Amino acid sequence: MTAPASTPAPVAPTVTPREQLLNRIQKDIPIVQRPYRVLAEEVGLTEQAALDILREVKAEGVLRQVSAIFDTRTLGYKSSLVAAEYAEDQLDAGAEVVNGHPGVSHNYKRNHAFNLWYTIAVPPESDLEAHVQKLHELSGAKVTRLMPTLHLFKIGVEFDMTGQEDWNAKARPQYTAEQRNIGYEVSDLDRAFVLEFQKDLPITEEPYADACAALGLTIDELAAHAQKMKDAGALRRVSAVFRHQKAGFTFNAMGVWAVPQEQVAEVGRQMAEFKAVSHCYLRPTYPEWPYTIFTMVHGRSKEEAFGKIAAIEQEVAPGIDHAILYSTKEYKKVRLEFYQPEFYEWARENLGTEA
Repeated sequence: MTAPASTPAPVAPTVTPREQLLNRIQKDIPIVQRPYRVLAEEVGLTEQAALDILREVKAEGVLRQVSAIFDTRTLGYKSSLVAAEYAEDQLDAGAEVVNGHPGVSHNYKRNHAFNLWYTIAVPPESDLEAHVQKLHELSGAKVTRLMPTLHLFKIGVEFDMTGQEDWNAKARPQYTAEQRNIGYEVSDLDRAFVLEFQKDLPITEEPYADACAALGLTIDELAAHAQKMKDAGALRRVSAVFRHQKAGFTFNAMGVWAVPQEQVAEVGRQMAEFKAVSHCYLRPTYPEWPYTIFTMVHGRSKEEAFGKIAAIEQEVAPGIDHAILYSTKEYKKVRLEFYQPEFYEWARENLGTEA
């Protein structure tokens, strides 16, 4: 009698060193003389192989840039998400006007009566509401609502380049409101550091060499100052930023949740622990907008993005009224650049002020 054949155990997909590197570079890149050598050793590559991979994904347009990510509020900047409503035949023209503001970094059309959503940041001496009001007037918006961050539960975009993470995978948020120091005094060296580190760092053996020369610091002194800014919350990290679409993440979904005020602290904390969530904020409500908590996810498809939102609902927010907004058109997406003269020129021309 022949024994029945046993069913072989499923073989777990292999994560390649390349995929590990692309995941790793989205985290904190160390400020040492040869950081890519450090990252390469972590994932089992040579330094040259790691550089070759990163140069390749940069040439393909998947890797947008390697630079520092700063916290706008700790640096004294005022920022907000803004939702606006336009007549459909006026939307593109209105978006173009909004795009012309140097403090606007992201601008999208979304599937809602509020059909234009943008982020704006202005320097410490500026009046944020005056800038948004002027954009409201210039762009022909019917309604404009400021939706500033009332509490930051999480910010940190990291894409799973392996495609193997569960939609409900968890991790402690890397950056939250608790890591901010709103009373931080920005020094001249801080400003110079920001100007150097918001540039696209080269993919070379010693990518910090130019910053060291410009600031007159050794690599150890540069690292020490970066750590000081990190401790204050002004600097989040140095990392790679991928272009979502080029990296395969062609769909984003903004889950907005009408969490009661007495529950927002705990529910927001739990939502932020989902690895799929790149941004999690508490924002104000309006008569026509009941949603308190915002969660942003990205997916390789609409099904994946919506599935991640569904996972959050099932685990954390069953029965809580929510909506899913997604981008139907990207009007602008750039990194915010601090201390740029173009901002002050816009303010003089449109507001009659220096800021």
